[in-house]
Amino acid sequence: MHWGPYSQWGIVESWSLCPEDEPWCRRKGAHAENYDEYRRAYEGLQATFNPFQFNPAEWAALARTAGMRYLVFTTKHHDGFCMFDTKETEYRITSQACPFSADPRANVTKEIFNAFRAEGLGIGAYFSKPDWHSPDYWWPYFPPLDRNVNYAISKYPDRWHAFQEYTFRQIKEVVSEYGSVDILWLDGGWVNPGNRGQDIDMPAIAAMARSYQPGLIIVDRSVPGRFENYRTPEQEVPDAPPDYVWETCMTMGTSWSYVPNDRYKTARQLVHLLVDIVAKGGNFLLNVGPGPDGTLPPVAVERLNDIGEWMRVNGDAIYGTRPVPPYREGSLRFTRLPDGTVNAVYCGGEDETGPPALITLSSLRPVKGSAVTMLGAPGALQWEEKGGKTIVVVPDSLRLNPPCRHAWTLRFRAE
Repeated sequence: MHWGPYSQWGIVESWSLCPEDEPWCRRKGAHAENYDEYRRAYEGLQATFNPFQFNPAEWAALARTAGMRYLVFTTKHHDGFCMFDTKETEYRITSQACPFSADPRANVTKEIFNAFRAEGLGIGAYFSKPDWHSPDYWWPYFPPLDRNVNYAISKYPDRWHAFQEYTFRQIKEVVSEYGSVDILWLDGGWVNPGNRGQDIDMPAIAAMARSYQPGLIIVDRSVPGRFENYRTPEQEVPDAPPDYVWETCMTMGTSWSYVPNDRYKTARQLVHLLVDIVAKGGNFLLNVGPGPDGTLPPVAVERLNDIGEWMRVNGDAIYGTRPVPPYREGSLRFTRLPDGTVNAVYCGGEDETGPPALITLSSLRPVKGSAVTMLGAPGALQWEEKGGKTIVVVPDSLRLNPPCRHAWTLRFRAE
């Protein structure tokens, strides 16, 4: 969940502050032509951020309904605005400069973590390593040139050391003051020792964080090594199962942050993405951006309820499963249970309101004489071997009254 004062403008989170000529950095609005004016106006959004309809219990209940198992929330994005009660800067939601600070729910990270934890979800704390508001990262003496630190660290080591300490103290706050945390999701992979010497001392951060949160999973994103416990392909699904632990992080719409009238993926697209990702051994980290008033867009709520409806029938083909070659075959995606049982999920076309009359399996076949069932449907389905393939017959009654929408799961013991 990407959320911050930027949601008031309905723009991309943080990136319009970055002076790079990239599509996601394009400035919009009255101050777009003057960088200094734009930055002052952007940072001034703190003074009007008042998400008075914020209700994290509703968010958490919706996530549980959708079948989600963990949350990753942006405690601080690249713009440096803190969505938690840090003692390190006034650029935070609990500062008196922010009208929401008077609300008893102002420490939104605490409220969100507690609400999602109460629903049984794991807790992931997103934290940006770069901080474009910090004078020790973007020193005001020099103009920023790109997303990186804007001074030579070798020439000003004391300033960089101050930034290291600032980062360490803030992460310490997050992992020590907000209850159990399962994932520390560090973004901004360009902050690493091999890039302009941007070493924030990950060994010290990891040791400290795990002293408060034993067993903590750390994602030092896009920085290969022992602190990238899993990888996070963004807005894409690998063509084949990778040989490492991974999750796809992807937006439900087109933007990570709230954008009015954004174009959202259909429920069918989202279910098919989930099935494809899990069939290749990954997790699906699906992003939803709350609006400036603290509510979720109605279309996002609708999509999550639709996903939940599908998961209540087919969750057993998702949770606790493992990939099984060949992973996919035409419209089918395969997952495997620990006991070897195979799930073959048929992903329906846009015009298919129910499963087809015949589902053909070429690569994975049921054990001779065993039953083939469909999740959510009573009884076994007829099937036969023909021409080296397995043909499963779906009766008209089941086609006209399917157990769910979007995709249908066959289950069988495979040869």
